[in-house]
Amino acid sequence: MKILVLNGPNLNLLGKREPEIYGSASFEDCFSGLKEKFDTVELEYFQSNYEGALIDKLHEVGFSYDGIVLNAGAYTHTSVAIADAIKGIKTPVVEVHISNVHQREEFRHKSFLSAVCTGVILGFGLKSYELAIQSFVD
Repeated sequence: MKILVLNGPNLNLLGKREPEIYGSASFEDCFSGLKEKFDTVELEYFQSNYEGALIDKLHEVGFSYDGIVLNAGAYTHTSVAIADAIKGIKTPVVEVHISNVHQREEFRHKSFLSAVCTGVILGFGLKSYELAIQSFVD
C-alpha cells in the first residue's frame, strides 16, 4: 500500500509557527512516528508552499497510489484549482487539518476541498494524520 502525505503552505514551519494552535513538534518528527506506526505501508511525504507544486504532485501520484492525506493549509479555503485536481484523479484523498478550523476565523470555515475528498479529519492535532492513514489501512 502506498500513501502520500501532502502538506501545503507554511506547514514546513510546524513546531515553530503558532505552537498554541499547531503544537511544538516538527512535521519531520511526526512523519517518523507515522512510518514507525504504519511500517507495512509505503509512506511518502511532500510539502510545498506553492499551489502549482501541490497540483503537480496530485497529478503525479493520483493514478497509482492507494491514498493521499492532504493538508492544503490556507489553500483549503481559496483553491478551486486544487479541488479540480482532486476531482481529476482516481486516488482517494482525505482532507486533514491539525486544528479545528470551525473554532477559528470565519474565513477558515469554508473548504473548497471537502466536497471532492473521501473524508475530512480535523481538530486532533498531528494525530489527524494518523487517523487519516488509518482510514486507508482499514
